[in-house]
Amino acid sequence: MAARAREFSIVYTTVDSREGVERIIACVLDRKLAACVQVSEAQSHYVWDGERRRTQEFVLALKIKSADYADVAVAICEVHPYESPEIVRVEIAEGDARYLDWVRETTR
Repeated sequence: MAARAREFSIVYTTVDSREGVERIIACVLDRKLAACVQVSEAQSHYVWDGERRRTQEFVLALKIKSADYADVAVAICEVHPYESPEIVRVEIAEGDARYLDWVRETTR
Protein backbone atom coordinates (compact mmCIF):
# COMPACT_ATOMS: atom_id res chain seq x y z
CA MET A 1 0.00 0.00 0.00
CA ALA A 2 1.38 3.43 -0.96
CA ALA A 3 1.56 6.31 1.49
CA ARG A 4 2.03 10.06 1.60
CA ALA A 5 3.88 11.04 -1.54
CA ARG A 6 6.78 13.47 -1.22
CA GLU A 7 6.81 13.56 2.58
CA PHE A 8 9.96 11.45 2.49
CA SER A 9 13.23 11.55 0.57
CA ILE A 10 16.46 9.68 0.05
CA VAL A 11 19.64 11.72 0.38
CA TYR A 12 22.74 10.43 -1.36
CA THR A 13 26.30 11.30 -0.46
CA THR A 14 29.66 9.67 -1.17
CA VAL A 15 32.81 9.41 0.90
CA ASP A 16 36.18 7.72 0.38
CA SER A 17 36.78 6.00 3.73
CA ARG A 18 35.06 3.77 6.26
CA GLU A 19 35.88 6.39 8.92
CA GLY A 20 33.98 8.99 6.89
CA VAL A 21 31.06 6.59 6.54
CA GLU A 22 30.93 6.03 10.30
CA ARG A 23 31.13 9.78 11.08
CA ILE A 24 28.24 10.59 8.76
CA ILE A 25 26.12 7.69 10.02
CA ALA A 26 26.68 8.60 13.67
CA CYS A 27 25.90 12.26 13.02
CA VAL A 28 22.56 11.73 11.25
CA LEU A 29 21.32 8.80 13.35
CA ASP A 30 22.26 10.36 16.70
CA ARG A 31 20.42 13.55 15.72
CA LYS A 32 17.44 11.49 14.46
CA LEU A 33 17.76 13.09 11.04
CA ALA A 34 17.68 9.74 9.24
CA ALA A 35 15.83 6.55 9.99
CA CYS A 36 18.21 4.36 8.01
CA VAL A 37 21.48 4.68 6.13
CA GLN A 38 22.42 2.11 3.52
CA VAL A 39 26.05 1.86 2.42
CA SER A 40 27.30 0.51 -0.91
CA GLU A 41 30.74 0.47 -2.49
CA ALA A 42 31.22 2.16 -5.84
CA GLN A 43 33.88 3.27 -8.27
CA SER A 44 33.45 6.93 -9.19
CA HIS A 45 34.79 8.49 -12.39
CA TYR A 46 34.89 12.30 -12.56
CA VAL A 47 36.87 15.41 -13.48
CA TRP A 48 38.39 17.46 -10.64
CA ASP A 49 40.83 20.35 -11.03
CA GLY A 50 40.95 19.65 -14.76
CA GLU A 51 42.01 16.02 -14.34
CA ARG A 52 40.03 12.88 -15.04
CA ARG A 53 40.01 10.73 -11.90
CA ARG A 54 38.79 7.39 -10.60
CA THR A 55 38.15 6.77 -6.90
CA GLN A 56 36.82 3.92 -4.79
CA GLU A 57 34.02 5.39 -2.68
CA PHE A 58 31.14 4.47 -0.45
CA VAL A 59 27.63 5.62 -1.41
CA LEU A 60 25.35 6.44 1.51
CA ALA A 61 21.57 6.47 1.00
CA LEU A 62 19.83 8.20 3.92
CA LYS A 63 16.05 7.78 4.41
CA ILE A 64 14.72 11.09 5.76
CA LYS A 65 11.67 13.30 6.13
CA SER A 66 11.80 15.79 3.27
CA ALA A 67 11.25 18.67 5.69
CA ASP A 68 14.55 17.80 7.40
CA TYR A 69 16.69 18.07 4.25
CA ALA A 70 18.37 21.38 5.15
CA ASP A 71 19.40 20.06 8.58
CA VAL A 72 20.62 16.80 7.03
CA ALA A 73 22.77 18.70 4.51
CA VAL A 74 24.28 20.87 7.27
CA ALA A 75 25.00 17.79 9.44
CA ILE A 76 26.71 15.99 6.56
CA CYS A 77 28.87 19.04 5.79
CA GLU A 78 29.92 19.30 9.44
CA VAL A 79 31.64 15.89 9.34
CA HIS A 80 32.33 15.32 5.63
CA PRO A 81 36.01 15.35 4.58
CA TYR A 82 35.41 16.55 0.98
CA GLU A 83 35.76 20.17 -0.12
CA SER A 84 32.57 19.83 -2.21
CA PRO A 85 30.59 16.81 -0.99
CA GLU A 86 27.87 15.29 -3.10
CA ILE A 87 24.59 15.83 -1.25
CA VAL A 88 21.57 15.05 -3.43
CA ARG A 89 17.93 14.68 -2.35
CA VAL A 90 15.48 12.51 -4.28
CA GLU A 91 11.81 12.58 -3.27
CA ILE A 92 10.08 9.28 -2.65
CA ALA A 93 6.95 9.38 -4.81
CA GLU A 94 5.38 6.32 -3.19
CA GLY A 95 6.30 3.71 -0.64
CA ASP A 96 5.01 1.03 1.66
CA ALA A 97 2.92 2.72 4.36
CA ARG A 98 4.36 0.58 7.16
CA TYR A 99 7.94 1.42 6.16
CA LEU A 100 7.23 5.13 5.82
CA ASP A 101 5.42 5.12 9.18
CA TRP A 102 8.62 3.66 10.67
CA VAL A 103 10.70 6.42 9.03
CA ARG A 104 8.32 9.03 10.49
CA GLU A 105 8.41 7.52 13.99
CA THR A 106 12.19 7.01 14.01
CA THR A 107 13.13 10.53 12.97
CA ARG A 108 12.58 13.71 14.92
